[in-house]
Amino acid sequence: MEKLWGGRFEGVSEDWIDAFGASIPFDQKLASDDITGSLAHVKMLSKTGIISEKDAAAIISGLETLQVKLQKGELSFTIQNEDIHLNIEKLLHDEIGAVAGKLHTARSRNDQVATDMHLYLKRAVKDILKALKDLKLVLIQKAEEHVETIMPGYTHLQHAQPISFAHHLLAYYNMFSRDALRFEENLVRIDCSPLGAAALAGTTFPIDRQYSAELLGLKQVYENSLDAVSDRDYIIEFLSHSSILMMHLSRFCEELILWTSHEFQFILLTNAFSTGSSIMPQKKNPDMAELIRGKTGRVYGHLFSLLTVMKGLPLAYNKDFQEDKEGMFDTVETVTKSLAIFTGMIDTMKVNQHTMQKATEKDFSNATELADYLAKKGIPFREAHEIVGKLVLTCTKNGIFLQDLSLQDLKEVSPLIEADIYDSLASKTAVKKRTSFGGTGFDSVRQAIQNAKKQESLF
Repeated sequence: MEKLWGGRFEGVSEDWIDAFGASIPFDQKLASDDITGSLAHVKMLSKTGIISEKDAAAIISGLETLQVKLQKGELSFTIQNEDIHLNIEKLLHDEIGAVAGKLHTARSRNDQVATDMHLYLKRAVKDILKALKDLKLVLIQKAEEHVETIMPGYTHLQHAQPISFAHHLLAYYNMFSRDALRFEENLVRIDCSPLGAAALAGTTFPIDRQYSAELLGLKQVYENSLDAVSDRDYIIEFLSHSSILMMHLSRFCEELILWTSHEFQFILLTNAFSTGSSIMPQKKNPDMAELIRGKTGRVYGHLFSLLTVMKGLPLAYNKDFQEDKEGMFDTVETVTKSLAIFTGMIDTMKVNQHTMQKATEKDFSNATELADYLAKKGIPFREAHEIVGKLVLTCTKNGIFLQDLSLQDLKEVSPLIEADIYDSLASKTAVKKRTSFGGTGFDSVRQAIQNAKKQESLF
């Protein structure tokens, strides 16, 4: 098959070399965007008088026909035509004849592919933002249900202090809110048109880049033609933000996996998000959470892959840029599906409130409460810390906990301790009293939920 760019070449290339250089197996995902970009380009060519209205009408009709056929699954692409751009151009030629060749006036595949990816990624990021919104709403709802559900708070995966389960959920709500902000900022860079930069130097034709950008729904236009065709910062940003988002999902998945274990039994995931064992009949495995945790690595890999591709490229376009697409496509799919699965897991999980609270009643997570109690009585906190530390040591040697000590035992340590200490040592009291801004106290958490609702425009 004769190449559309083959005038400079003699001989016939071998099929296996063509297959190595072709991107159509994966960049066909850009087919609809490529047609959209071409429609904007030909309308601009007509508006500026670069081609006649008659020719433009024929090309527009042909492109619209291809768009309909694409939606119906009636288009076939070939490796011989290398990429989505040449495939669409060949299909357009088959549809309307030689006039199709006028479409590529004042345009290169370099600015064409960049335009396609801006259009694709703008749509994908908006979908991800919608999925993040859905997840945040589920977290707010769950938090509202569990303001007074008590659980152990951890540092070093050791019981630290009791907290509200809602407070724990809202920590992730804040993480995902930052993720959303990053993607919104990413959209500012994505929302920019490279179309009209041509191969690298612009064009001698009197094009109107602002008009074609307006037709594409892109708010800005690249100001430098070299930058327009060689910029992949917006994709790197997307992969970076996706990596951070997947890290957040993975951290939460790790906790879900721990919480479903026999040792914790804090939550129960529904059957839809669990699987069994081929040999152990009793097993109910949190496989969806594990898969999200595992898929985080592949998103990291795509980020480092593109950074590595870009680090040694001189301006402007290089064939290496072909490696920018598969990782982007896979990341979009991975992030989108992970968000949907994760949102479903959180929405349907059962919280074992009694088990959670019980875990705070046979531990020393109330030790800080006793130290604070003594400090409020006038004892320097460091001295109070030492006193309580020795009490904890005594308790561990005797297999008891601070609340098991008699009032007499406690008074021997400090005569300032009164009977009200037992209320202070209760985990629910410990949580309730932490009313500082951003703390786990019930009133603080309820206020945080109201703030989150306002942020998500739920009022």
